[in-house]
Amino acid sequence: MQTVVITGGTSGIGLATAEIFLKHDWNAVLIGRDAKKGAAVADQLGQKYSPSRVIFVQADISHPADVENAKQTILNRFTAIDALVNNAGIVIHGKLHETSEEDWDRIFAVDVKGTYLVSKAFLPTMINQQRGSIVNISSVSGLAGDRAMVAYNAAKGAIINMTRAMAIDYGENHIRVNVVAPGPTNTPLFHQDKQKFAKNSPLNRIVEPAEVAAAIYFVASPAASAITGETIPVTAGFEISTGQPM
Repeated sequence: MQTVVITGGTSGIGLATAEIFLKHDWNAVLIGRDAKKGAAVADQLGQKYSPSRVIFVQADISHPADVENAKQTILNRFTAIDALVNNAGIVIHGKLHETSEEDWDRIFAVDVKGTYLVSKAFLPTMINQQRGSIVNISSVSGLAGDRAMVAYNAAKGAIINMTRAMAIDYGENHIRVNVVAPGPTNTPLFHQDKQKFAKNSPLNRIVEPAEVAAAIYFVASPAASAITGETIPVTAGFEISTGQPM
């Protein structure tokens, strides 16, 4: 049975991703900061699928010691890691002159450094296996600019180019690395007016977490065996318009 590790796995896109992997008979490891919430989510998923196939590990992925401890816990339970989904992230709003240095450092610590630390932790296992798939979660905001979201744009753009470099470096080890870039998605992190954003979609709606999860599963699975270093938008067509008014 294959095993996936998912950061930010207890809500939103991460939780939907855990569900789809479990439905396809994978083991799922959820990493998150909130121990009480994580234990409750893992228990619910375990009751639905199998307690032996779901574990929660508490960690702040921006802290190297937390990531190292999480790695040891996970590898003591599952000796092979077949897929890693770097989903954990935060959002910070504001124009550049309004963004504090603390906020800038925090978003890069979680979104970019966290992806680096968790990938670094599990890549040696994948190299030894000579197989694996890493899916980094960026955003449509990593593909283009937004108003008053410069730190988020910069962090999500960094993830996309980091992914390309990783794909080049680890292809020789039969490890694929890709990006899934969601558009506005109906998660607890999305506080804006959904209808206003939906007007920018040809489908006249925003994205559901399960739709992003389906793309993540596809890219991680053998069905995408020839796909690496790519960015897969899941946006309901949000980014295809020039912005020309009707």
